[in-house]
Amino acid sequence: NGIKFFDGNGYKLPDEVEDQLEQYVRQSADNELPRPTGDGIGTIEYNSNLAHLYAHFVRHTIDTSLDGLTIVYDGANGAASSVGPEILSGLGAKVININVNPDGFNINDHCGSTHIEGLQVAVQQHNADLGIANDGDADRCLLVDEKGQVLDGDQIMLLCALKLKEEGKLKDDTVVGTVMSNIGFHKAAKELGMKTFATAVGDRYVLEYMREHNLSVGGEQSGHVIFLDHNTTGDGMLTAVQVAALMKEKNQPLSELAGIMTKYPQVLINVRVATKTGWEDNDLIKAAIVTAEGELGAEGRVLVRASGTEPLIRVMAEGPDQEALQALCQEIADIIGREQGLAD
Repeated sequence: NGIKFFDGNGYKLPDEVEDQLEQYVRQSADNELPRPTGDGIGTIEYNSNLAHLYAHFVRHTIDTSLDGLTIVYDGANGAASSVGPEILSGLGAKVININVNPDGFNINDHCGSTHIEGLQVAVQQHNADLGIANDGDADRCLLVDEKGQVLDGDQIMLLCALKLKEEGKLKDDTVVGTVMSNIGFHKAAKELGMKTFATAVGDRYVLEYMREHNLSVGGEQSGHVIFLDHNTTGDGMLTAVQVAALMKEKNQPLSELAGIMTKYPQVLINVRVATKTGWEDNDLIKAAIVTAEGELGAEGRVLVRASGTEPLIRVMAEGPDQEALQALCQEIADIIGREQGLAD
């Protein structure tokens, strides 16, 4: 359902390189580039054992058996539908699998981390200790605790970073999120003696900062979590087994472990606009943001940003009062709509 390019060291290509590739492809379509043939194209190497090697690798990132845990695994009918159950059962867990029968059309179809409601129900039905949801390409992971409550990427990162800190393995005592990370994530990390940094939205920007500063853990609220000591990109199964191992080592249910962080209410409104240009310099929009920030004070924040791919300006606010946040967001969104023009 898509193509991802990685360099020879296993890292995603930078934006500028992908843009250059796209330019080459467009030129090639107009027959402006030479087209290699025969052995000039290159070769393909087949290895039917790679999935099992990957499973072996993930299992050996922990040294804890998952024996005694009952886990519901939702493979989103995607890439990890076979290897996910292999990893978890190989670690000794009792595994109940759902949405692990891809047919080429049902990937992410009302399942996986983008539709986690079914997993919540299944965890409760089977009285499971943990629910794991990947997305179609399995680079994301969201979790469901024994009470059916969802843990997002912020909570997962915080738990894993704290474990590494306790083991003396969290480099610079820092965990990297994005500007969308919940304010509760930053507050909890500070209380636990850790530092945080927020990058632009996108796991590539998290990774760039982690590599530049030689850090251990980072990710996104959406469930992309990067363990740079183990892998070069987000890995949903790697993430899942780290948390499952933590549950075993602490001998605590996931709901209790997740108590280290209080999630603040978060409201997001997407304003479909005629133009995304110039909103940052609009005096009325700036005044509305400043007013909202003043009302929230130190216990909240406002984030306004343009989508990189759609004609949208996103208005997000966090704070202790959901109803107040909704009103503040809507006021800013209405002004943006008037000033930038609502798209047809």
